[in-house]
Amino acid sequence: MKRTAADVPNASEAASRLWADNITIKYEDRVISRDLSVKIPDGSYTVIVGPNACGKSTLLRTLSKLIKPSAGQVILDGKGIVTYKSKEVARRLGLLPQSSTAPDGITVANLIAHGRYPYQNFIRQWTDEDEAAVASAMQLTDTTELSHRYVDELSGGQRQRVWVAMALAQQTPILLLDEPTTYLDIAHQIELLELFKDLNEQGRTIVAVLHDLNHAARYATHIIAMKNGQLMAQGDPREIVTEQLVEDVFGLKCTLIDDPVSHTPLVVPLGRDRSAK
Repeated sequence: MKRTAADVPNASEAASRLWADNITIKYEDRVISRDLSVKIPDGSYTVIVGPNACGKSTLLRTLSKLIKPSAGQVILDGKGIVTYKSKEVARRLGLLPQSSTAPDGITVANLIAHGRYPYQNFIRQWTDEDEAAVASAMQLTDTTELSHRYVDELSGGQRQRVWVAMALAQQTPILLLDEPTTYLDIAHQIELLELFKDLNEQGRTIVAVLHDLNHAARYATHIIAMKNGQLMAQGDPREIVTEQLVEDVFGLKCTLIDDPVSHTPLVVPLGRDRSAK
């Protein structure tokens, strides 16, 4: 029997606060994913990986309620996500989209303060709690010194850290991040990935789309591998990241070695056989 948005899942399914139940995602008449089911383990650092245009960002946007599946449903805290009002969703999960545009002439501090919007209403206006959340988000992302600058005068990497700060200011138990390391140099990439690891260890569920499989294998506690809109594998990176999986998903021949720092799988591409010339 087909579930409706109001149906309560069984106990084993309810163990995950956020999951997709047999969803089909379309853009107009083009099917991106069909009959896709994924679970986000509570308290995990989940990373979604796969080749370009495989549906990673589309899945993330669907999990956040920005896209409504044409079949199946996304479950959040035991209910279909479509049954929640937008502000209620925004108090339960935060989203850092892949492309974000700031209003003209807005300062860093004011943009980050937008992360507190889900908590505002006619009765509850700006509070000391909101001020503390914004200050903490800026400190965590090293954007405090940028607070009075205009967003449109920042570098790409600085802007990305500001957007991450806005998502952190939302203070949600679940945080969805679409390519959060875009525009960042390697030092700031690792700095952010370490920050997300710290947040995860403090109890927050992190879901990120990443392009770098080695970063995913090092930091994730759970990996979702996709290709052509379909699930190829999901689980602990130490168990599912294999040479065969890398070839099946990315079309890349490689060898795996032990990462000397994290002792997770480290992908070493084999490259072209130049001896055959």
